[in-house]
Amino acid sequence: WGSGLQYFTGSKEHNVHLRDYAKSIGLKISEYGVFDAKTEKKIAGETEEDVYRAVGMEWIPPELREDRGEIEAALAKKLPKLVELSDIKGDFHCHSNWTDGYNTILEIAQYVKENFNYEYLVLTDHSKAVRIAHGLTEDDVLRQIEEIDKVNKMIGFPLIKKGIEVDILLDGSLDLPDEILSKLDWVVASIHTHLNRDNTDRIIKAMENPYVNSIGHPTGRIIGSREGYQFSDEIFKVAKETGTALEINSQPLRMDLPDILVKKAVENGVKLVISSDSHSLANFHYIQLGVYIARRGWAKKEDIINTLSWKEVENFVKNKRKRFGVKV
Repeated sequence: WGSGLQYFTGSKEHNVHLRDYAKSIGLKISEYGVFDAKTEKKIAGETEEDVYRAVGMEWIPPELREDRGEIEAALAKKLPKLVELSDIKGDFHCHSNWTDGYNTILEIAQYVKENFNYEYLVLTDHSKAVRIAHGLTEDDVLRQIEEIDKVNKMIGFPLIKKGIEVDILLDGSLDLPDEILSKLDWVVASIHTHLNRDNTDRIIKAMENPYVNSIGHPTGRIIGSREGYQFSDEIFKVAKETGTALEINSQPLRMDLPDILVKKAVENGVKLVISSDSHSLANFHYIQLGVYIARRGWAKKEDIINTLSWKEVENFVKNKRKRFGVKV
């Protein structure tokens, strides 16, 4: 059973590499087990762990079975301990009916309080440039801050944190002034226009704003509808230098960053946030998909901002502002 499960889990490339390695040490692996190549005697196969142990490897989580270095890491006993759904303490991106979400802030707070063991949920409605979503003006943001305070009092603890999904404009500037952004707990900066160009310059300029904490759906792709826009690997360098996180957007049509770029971010020491980008109550459960993507990208608990307490998140935000000379 174990060898059959291993055989049908993961990519063809992974299995070919695994079998080739087994052959090099005198063993043969099939869906029926691990066998001595000379005697045909079965030596393992009851569990997946047995299969990998027989060839001197750690058990490789299914999400890593893509032949992207996991064979070598398993032999060296250096596989990462991947992030788990149970590690997640909050969500950094969701929308209410103030813009293009379906639910009130109170409905969101009550649902998340009842269904998730979260310490925090950042409300990030759109800014005014996204007219189709009725994006928030400066005055709207200030009114929403007051509404969030009221809702938190109603539910009995400060679950809802004050945020915005601010648009990155064509020149890389932001759709709202720093005076407004500085009043918020968390700022997601996203591109929604001019998608048919290399947007490295826009993303970098946004990350250089001391109040931007994460870049939302960084490639801008919609699966089955549009390819993501181009950007260079300099994004990862600047993200680390500025203390800006990159988002793993869990919406099924986005899954953005994709796993390959998650791995690149991890390799470059970039912090990540996993977000539901919820527009309805049911959407909050998409967070699980984001965790799967993070795991496929070799992300550990310490790579993911959502695994931090809110106090630690506040320190992450303050540290970026300090880097840019902002008094906190």
